Amino acid sequence: MQTLLHTATSRGHASHGWLNSYHTFSFAGYQNPQRMHFGVLRVLNDDTVAAGMGFGAHPHDNMEIISIPLAGTLEHKDNAGNHGIIRSGDVQVMSAGTGIAHSEKNHSQSEEVKFLQIWLFPNKRGVQPRYDQQNFEPEGRHNQFQQVLSPNPDDAGVWIHQDAWFHLADFDAGFAADYQVKRPSNGVYVFVLEGDVTVAGQPLHRRDGFGLWETDSFSIQADSSARLLLMEVPMQLPQ
Repeated sequence: MQTLLHTATSRGHASHGWLNSYHTFSFAGYQNPQRMHFGVLRVLNDDTVAAGMGFGAHPHDNMEIISIPLAGTLEHKDNAGNHGIIRSGDVQVMSAGTGIAHSEKNHSQSEEVKFLQIWLFPNKRGVQPRYDQQNFEPEGRHNQFQQVLSPNPDDAGVWIHQDAWFHLADFDAGFAADYQVKRPSNGVYVFVLEGDVTVAGQPLHRRDGFGLWETDSFSIQADSSARLLLMEVPMQLPQ
């Protein structure tokens, strides 16, 4: 088993007044050659956007983009005519493919929105741009792994153009489980949303990230009540 630890305090940080953002990997003004990606996981931004503010229309191409609200309400619009409101419990995906322009703004005029912005390199370039979102009941992740994303449109959760699986989990203090890697050459990046856990013997705390690869499974022990996002992704970049 190979592992990689990114503590919460080691992340890049940008504060623009309306936007407070923490970058696990190099992004915008934060450039660290040791923190470019974890396999095909290219961006993991932990964003807080002030009431009524947001990202104006901007283009993307050939990237799979996932947004996961943690608190508040996020509004999406794009030039393909898609318009969505996503809240905590929702997961949104956008395949940029041949090119799409979108905006993401705080839908509320009175409360901030907190969300994760995640980018993955796709396994197919030049695909038709697409958008989707789904809601997931919290009961489905209580002391279990709730699949929210996969490569298969017929499987649980949203889907993307990549051999990746995302799971959310809410563990009670003292609960333990093993995660089974779905694809032998994949790695898993565990991001601690809340609480304290021990993953494969490594203690982790709120907003720590821990990558594991060259393993078929690993253990997770909740040292307090905890919320986790597990991102299983290919370790080889697409050619």
